[in-house]
Amino acid sequence: MTKKTLRTLSPPFWFVDMKHRRLQLMVTGNNIAGASVTTDYPGVSIEDVVSLDSPNYLFVYMNIAAAKAGNMQLTFRKEGWTETIEYQLKRREKRGEERKGFSNEDVLYLLMPDRFAQGTVRTGKTSELKTETSDCKQVVDRSQPSLRHGGNLDGIREHLDYFVELGVTALWLTPVQENASPDSGNGHSTYHGYAITDYYSVDPHLGSNESYRQLVDAAHAKGLKVVMDMIFNHCSIDHPWTKDMPSKDWFHFVQNDGSLSMKPENNVEFLQTSYKLTPVLDPYASQVDKKETVEGWLVPTMPDLNQRNPHLMAYLIQNSIWWIETVGIDGIRMDTYPYADREAMAQWMERLNKEYPNLNTVGETWVAEPAYTAAWQQNSPIQPDDSHLKTVMDFAFFDRINKAKHEETDDWCTGFNRIYNTLAYDYLYADPSSVMAFIDNHDTDRFLGNTKDPTMLKQALALLLTINRIPQLYYGTEILMNGTKFFTDGDVRRDFPGGFPQDIRNAFTRKGRTNAENAMFDWLSRLLHWRKNSEIIAKGRQVQFIPYQGIYVVARQLKTIMTTGRNTTVLTILNGKHSSNVVKVARYAEIIGDAKAATDIITGESIDLTHDFELAPSATLILQF
Repeated sequence: MTKKTLRTLSPPFWFVDMKHRRLQLMVTGNNIAGASVTTDYPGVSIEDVVSLDSPNYLFVYMNIAAAKAGNMQLTFRKEGWTETIEYQLKRREKRGEERKGFSNEDVLYLLMPDRFAQGTVRTGKTSELKTETSDCKQVVDRSQPSLRHGGNLDGIREHLDYFVELGVTALWLTPVQENASPDSGNGHSTYHGYAITDYYSVDPHLGSNESYRQLVDAAHAKGLKVVMDMIFNHCSIDHPWTKDMPSKDWFHFVQNDGSLSMKPENNVEFLQTSYKLTPVLDPYASQVDKKETVEGWLVPTMPDLNQRNPHLMAYLIQNSIWWIETVGIDGIRMDTYPYADREAMAQWMERLNKEYPNLNTVGETWVAEPAYTAAWQQNSPIQPDDSHLKTVMDFAFFDRINKAKHEETDDWCTGFNRIYNTLAYDYLYADPSSVMAFIDNHDTDRFLGNTKDPTMLKQALALLLTINRIPQLYYGTEILMNGTKFFTDGDVRRDFPGGFPQDIRNAFTRKGRTNAENAMFDWLSRLLHWRKNSEIIAKGRQVQFIPYQGIYVVARQLKTIMTTGRNTTVLTILNGKHSSNVVKVARYAEIIGDAKAATDIITGESIDLTHDFELAPSATLILQF
């Protein structure tokens, strides 16, 4: 007797010739637990079949080390019924070693797909997403800062030439996976993408798995990389797992009446996170503090996943690999990294690095102290438990530059002294060149706040793009987009002007930008294109000078065989005073050497280095010679 019982298999297909030869299949189906599984596919052996607490899940573990690409038949049997399904094993498009990720040669451009641009395929005012567990009403209303605005992947793809013109080299998109949660009654939604309901599908508001692949392919054709935002720490309250948990320890709970559902009547209680990440590494941390960080929920609508469950972690690891192989992404940004279990995340990174030794992953490590951030980077000299995480986010630089912008630089502590004192701790990092720096992002106030003055913005960007870091820009910075989180996060996630059919102007074009916006765009574009072709920035040693009489100087120098016209030195010079100032050339003689003149990389003008020269108030100068 044959009966249709199986509902889903995750991953939906897999690949042969991987270094890790074990494949986990999460199978869902009515009363599927306890079923036996067989296959006669050559090169495949079933090593384990695991049933957990829910009767509707089955975990099948197979060794596919000797398997070739093709369609495999899997037969499930249990208590009088038999069902056979076809499962595809695909060839890989390239070897893992051939995939190259982002590095300090790149400049990442962070954007939120819903807020950037709407492509040819457009979303209406309201949509109904029918999921496995519910009907989901989601409104598209650009007048509401916390509802969906209708941007999509096609909109990004149709503006790839804009990124090329600007001069960035990689696109970091906030999460594109399905967020099928209904809008709340108070005008909020999951437009941001951080409440995933299906790890293997692109959100239909943004497009499809196919349109995601089309975007990545088109970006690659333009010389642009694509970084995918992932979340292992939590999922959405509307994920099918919450209605039927595979096991009682799939999520972190304080109390549960024994049901495998998160329905309110089931007496589900959770621990609220403290949002404090220091206990994870604090040698004196109490157990209660650690528990609040790692097992606490960020918000009630995003239940905290338990990465210590080996079946869940195998699922998440495979999901990250599946997207690399299926779509061809060039790297991963992992959200809320220290909130997840450190040991489990290290296992993920170790496996990913083995499979893709030249790919890169950056983890969000939101503590504004270099010692904390450095301890999360792989091969850390200050942390014996290796994270295997290649890149960490420099929240210390973000914090200090946003304080410095309000200050004048004195002889000790304020202004650019904050940056100097932060970079002075780079010895804590195993690899400072693999640290991602930024001045703002989707979770912070924009650097300009509520102003439009580009003076300090230029100083911040000059540093960001010339110091020994991987720089990340936030969309719209190049056209002076501003905003704060005072009222809502949506105010720092405004729509890019011109990205939507109803917009009255198009800031993607020179004609559609104001004079001030064009001036900022031109300044930044010149800097970015110069950086793209500058080996000094990628490989040169860094020397910084203590701010002297308000002037902060950072040098990059590349020792090469000298040839006529070859530039080997770059000086970033910032006047931290709101009044005119004078550069004392002799102070920087160890870098300037016998050079007589330098070129301003923005204006092309020649600067005489044989005597002192004047700086305008709050001036920014980048020289090469």
